Amino acid sequence: MLLTLPELLLLMLGFLVIATLYSSVGFGGGSSYLAVLALVFTSFFAIRSIALVCNLVVVFGSSYLYWRKGHLDFAKFLPFILTSIPLAFIGARFRLSEKTFFVILGAALIISALALIYQTLRLQKSDAVNPNYPAYVTYLLGAGIGLLSGLVGIGGGIFLAPILNHMKWDKSIKIAALASFFILVNSVSGIGGLLTNGTFELPWVEAVGLIVAVFIGGQIGIRLSLSTLTGSGIKVVTAILVLIVGIRVLLVNGLHLEF
Repeated sequence: MLLTLPELLLLMLGFLVIATLYSSVGFGGGSSYLAVLALVFTSFFAIRSIALVCNLVVVFGSSYLYWRKGHLDFAKFLPFILTSIPLAFIGARFRLSEKTFFVILGAALIISALALIYQTLRLQKSDAVNPNYPAYVTYLLGAGIGLLSGLVGIGGGIFLAPILNHMKWDKSIKIAALASFFILVNSVSGIGGLLTNGTFELPWVEAVGLIVAVFIGGQIGIRLSLSTLTGSGIKVVTAILVLIVGIRVLLVNGLHLEF
């Protein structure tokens, strides 16, 4: 056991809150898991592995409920999935140096935080749909975000959803459902890449506790639709916290700058 019991319980509480907030909008919470784990674990193999497993647990439940309510349009989602799965697998197989990993992780956290802030503050919720874009765009989006997902250990939904909302790709509920399913398949693919490359590393005691926490949080978030209860302010605060930690990870862990 790498953490003391009080430390683990505090970490579990944090993960439960993250899973509750993120699952309410179709995300798994991977970016925030990475942000927190980078502060308590030194092995970036463990950081990626735990984040992907926790992502998978949260979005599996969310995707199931979206499917039960008829929001999962597999035919429309297919172009994103076809390119994201192999690229997430390839990304997860990269044996990055510790410095490179933390530079990419820090940059990804910063970008995901800014994307969440942008989505919350700038994009207006609307059911208007504007599908006038080339078909290859969906394949390229799936490929690019899938590769990044595998590299740093997130599902990629937090990148994909703001882009699709900006494109008016479909109704917001459909985009949330796609983000959840996109995270699901990329998390499975990423775990597969880590396993085949021998870089899947789980501290089992901590991992089991965190899995239980995110399962409970994910179920609460998706079932109660906390996005309507917490408001945009909580999402912005969450994004700001991720942004701060992302900057710290980039500068301290990645670039080894002291401040």
